[in-house]
Amino acid sequence: MARSGATVAIDIEVVGVGWEHLDEATRGYLLERCRDDQQRALVPDRLALTPGCGQIIAIGIHNLEEQRGAILVEGEGNQWEPWSGRRDGAFIFRGSEAEMLAAFWSRIQHYGKIVTYCGRTYDGPVLMIRSAMLGITPSRNLVPPRYDRSEHVDLMEVLTFQGALRDRFSLEYWCRRFGIESPKVMLDGSQVERSYRDGQLDLIADYCLRDCRATAELYERLAPTLLAH
Repeated sequence: MARSGATVAIDIEVVGVGWEHLDEATRGYLLERCRDDQQRALVPDRLALTPGCGQIIAIGIHNLEEQRGAILVEGEGNQWEPWSGRRDGAFIFRGSEAEMLAAFWSRIQHYGKIVTYCGRTYDGPVLMIRSAMLGITPSRNLVPPRYDRSEHVDLMEVLTFQGALRDRFSLEYWCRRFGIESPKVMLDGSQVERSYRDGQLDLIADYCLRDCRATAELYERLAPTLLAH
């Protein structure tokens, strides 16, 4: 099926698989990579940021043409349905991590351009690596050649001018600078794992969609300006 050409913003939420669930050799390897005891003490709490040690619990998609979101979140059902009680027309898919990823790749292959914030260095690689670990084949490459923006625009790279600007700032920072509503109204990234342990999956799903919408709005500000050349 040919891609529709629609531009979508995507974002993911990830939690660590759990230090106690890693084999002894992996735990030892991760600790050996640290320079001091202070760094080693942080390793168990930073598994969501460690390649291969994070579990995807939510994937958000915001369609810029339709101005409507869709969210895949951990749960039961394995099917798309309207997200009850929402006024924004969002759809929700609840399933296992493998079911979410399979549904994501089935859906994302039909879109045109993908927009992210840090998607080349985090979201894209995590989605592709985690899929491979679960035996799922990605339907497209989310990490194309660095300077090719035809299919993937990473706004972090745009705003650092492909690394020429060394300082990197958060999506929330740039949203505030461009007058876009902050996505961190009810939750922020540091609270996702705790919210997950408390079973607040709908709160995480809403936060993920807010990130997607903020990324989409920032893209719309940059498309006729920084991305015009």
